[in-house]
Amino acid sequence: MSSEVSNGDTDAPRAKRAKLEDEDDDSDEAAISPATMSKVEDFLLPFQLSLEKLREVSSKLRKDLIRGLGKHTHRRAPVKMLPTFVRDTPDGTEKGDFLALDLGGTNFRVLHVCVEENLQKVLKNDSQVCAIPQEMMQGPGEELFDHIAACLAEFLESLELKDKILPLGFTFSFPCEQKDIDKSILIRWTKGFACSGVEGQDVVLMLREAIKRRGDYDIGSIAMVNDTVGTMMNCGYQDQSCEIGLIIGTGTNACYMEEMRNVKRVEGDEGRMCINTEWGGFGDDGSLRDIQTEFDVEVDRTSINPGVHTFEKMISGMYLGEVARLVLIEMAKKNLVFGGETSEALLTPDSFETRFISEIEEEDTGLERAQLILTEDLGLPAGPDDCEIVRLVCDILSTRSAQLCGAALATIANRIRNNRGLSHLTTTVGVDGTVYTKHPHYSDRLEETVKTLAPKCDIKFLVTDDGSGKGAAMVTAVAQRLAIHSKLLEDSDGDEEEDEEDEEEED
Repeated sequence: MSSEVSNGDTDAPRAKRAKLEDEDDDSDEAAISPATMSKVEDFLLPFQLSLEKLREVSSKLRKDLIRGLGKHTHRRAPVKMLPTFVRDTPDGTEKGDFLALDLGGTNFRVLHVCVEENLQKVLKNDSQVCAIPQEMMQGPGEELFDHIAACLAEFLESLELKDKILPLGFTFSFPCEQKDIDKSILIRWTKGFACSGVEGQDVVLMLREAIKRRGDYDIGSIAMVNDTVGTMMNCGYQDQSCEIGLIIGTGTNACYMEEMRNVKRVEGDEGRMCINTEWGGFGDDGSLRDIQTEFDVEVDRTSINPGVHTFEKMISGMYLGEVARLVLIEMAKKNLVFGGETSEALLTPDSFETRFISEIEEEDTGLERAQLILTEDLGLPAGPDDCEIVRLVCDILSTRSAQLCGAALATIANRIRNNRGLSHLTTTVGVDGTVYTKHPHYSDRLEETVKTLAPKCDIKFLVTDDGSGKGAAMVTAVAQRLAIHSKLLEDSDGDEEEDEEDEEEED
């Protein structure tokens, strides 16, 4: 790891070795020998990225962002750069009542959200979780949307809102091709869903038709929302300089405000549009092969989607623990840890949870927690030296994740600055995700990397939550504000034409 990125973190192996070698001579426990520690460090070297290598990663992503935006290069681009048709961020004047619908798994949520202009807050007033029966996930699509419409009706009735026509933000977390803010075509089902008659169809229209079939309530405008965009928009109501959204949790993604002149797949050159990068796919064309380790390759090979979401599998919470598990197994085989022994639990896929990494890296309680995890959860013969080595493994894997995520984020910040011809950019990133919020050092490592790779950008990070709920409502609120503003302009243009006609008649 390069100390140029972050001295405190990137010199961790040397610092930890010094600490281990300086153990009190009177201690009953033998310190790890310099020879063993040297072998451990050599083994972990492929995970440690130099500043030069991080710059290369940033440069590759920069080219992929451009490919993803291109009209003719988009289809082959690993980073898809999807237009969201969200054309502005909050300006603080948004207000009113909104509904949000969040569908992305075996349950879905309906929410009533109030946007308070005077408080500059998005308040979640009420919410309800509705289950989707297993058979419905495989049945006719019409039945699924009828079920959603029925649950929404029940929710509105419980709040005595059935007679009101409220706008709705719809977070639909499946691969879609968005045609407009209120038109989104399902490409394919994932997550165990296989409802017939939905793929290739507009899911907004299907929801509207299901509500119409009931006939006992109606809803206003619908805005399709990606949860990353919702994160940016929710943050943007508190801080109007927020123009980037970042999620680093189970998965990872980012969005940002791009100049319309660069969004080649959408007509128009004026203004800006939020782009959902889908950067989890970065490297799917093999561009990150030089930094993938044998363990990354194995995690990808045994995943449910081999060859897809390469970048995500190197940095996100769904995979970090599994990479750590594979590393520890190989280290045990080489007699570098656990006295060369493994256990049935350690040999079980996904047994080393990503949350273990965060817990083991806690300053005061980490080594004690490591001892419990290794011996009780994983049934390993772990002594104090093993705990130190496992902590080092966790440190190096989480640092790599933070640095790669920081390099990608720096690429976006630099792009925004260059797009606008600015010598210096000041902006805010709205962040959500447990890897960022729960890990004791992740945010510092990520932010240090961004500072190093985007030195002309002053970036503030604001943790936000519920991008798929409150954020979806905010997307709808902004879309409504723009629609009203657009209508006012159209009316104004009409008045000018009438005035001109009147003047001609007077002449």
